[in-house]
Amino acid sequence: MPKKALCVLLLSCAAALANAAPTTTAEQPDELAALVAQKGLMGHLRDVQSSVTERASDLVVNAMGFIGVPYRRGGSSEKGVDCSGFVRTIYEQTVGLLLPHRAAEQAASTQKIDRDDLKPGDLVFFNTMRRAFSHVGIYVGDNKFIHAPKPGAKVRVEDMRIGYWNARFDGARRVEGGDEAAAAVAASANLPATR
Repeated sequence: MPKKALCVLLLSCAAALANAAPTTTAEQPDELAALVAQKGLMGHLRDVQSSVTERASDLVVNAMGFIGVPYRRGGSSEKGVDCSGFVRTIYEQTVGLLLPHRAAEQAASTQKIDRDDLKPGDLVFFNTMRRAFSHVGIYVGDNKFIHAPKPGAKVRVEDMRIGYWNARFDGARRVEGGDEAAAAVAASANLPATR
């Protein structure tokens, strides 16, 4: 089912539920019951949608601000970045999550998703050095991703459907937000959580 159709269906169901008789708090967690009572289910769903959309937009906007930054092995600043340093910097600056610095470790510490489920802000991995997860970028939508490609190049947006990238696509991952995710990512990388 297309994502737009699913959103419309969810909002329709939420509208119907919001107009139905309220459920008792024994049937819901206290926090959700309070939100439903205060804002109604529609308001709660709009808040969740807005939060997810805002985070993805912020990630993409921040990433786009790095276009033209030169590739620098081990770099993680506006003076120069490598592929995983770029991703790590964008996530740390935008949502306060500290990811590992290596692409393979970023893949290991994030949630696997299908290519068809990609959303802006998700991570895309490629096999560019004859080993799994040797390159990473940030998906920006419309089959495009932004990344720090290689020495001598600069951060840029490319299409995942072109032959080179399509043949080397190695998987997609989603970085879950929030304090629990920060702690989990940090723990997998043996780093302190930041927020």
